[in-house]
Amino acid sequence: MLQQRRTPEAEHTVSDYMQSSNDAFPSSQETLGHIVTDIIRAGETVSRKAICAKLLARLSDNQDPELEKQYHELIALLLGRE
Repeated sequence: MLQQRRTPEAEHTVSDYMQSSNDAFPSSQETLGHIVTDIIRAGETVSRKAICAKLLARLSDNQDPELEKQYHELIALLLGRE
C-alpha cells in the first residue's frame, strides 16, 4: 500500500493557506456569534432588537465597505427583508 509522507514544506503551505483565510474579515455566522456573545456577556437578553442595535453600532463605527455590506445584509436578514 502506498503511503504518503508529509513534508515540512507541504505542512507549511497548508498552514499558510489556513492563516491567510483567517486574516479576512469574519463570516456572517462569526459576526452574529460575536454579537450574541457580547450581548450575553453584558447580561442582556438576546433578541432581534438587541442584535440589530449592536449591528447598527458596528455599522456606524465601520470604515470597510465589505463589512458594511455584511452588516446591511445581516440587518435585512433579521428584519426579514432579503
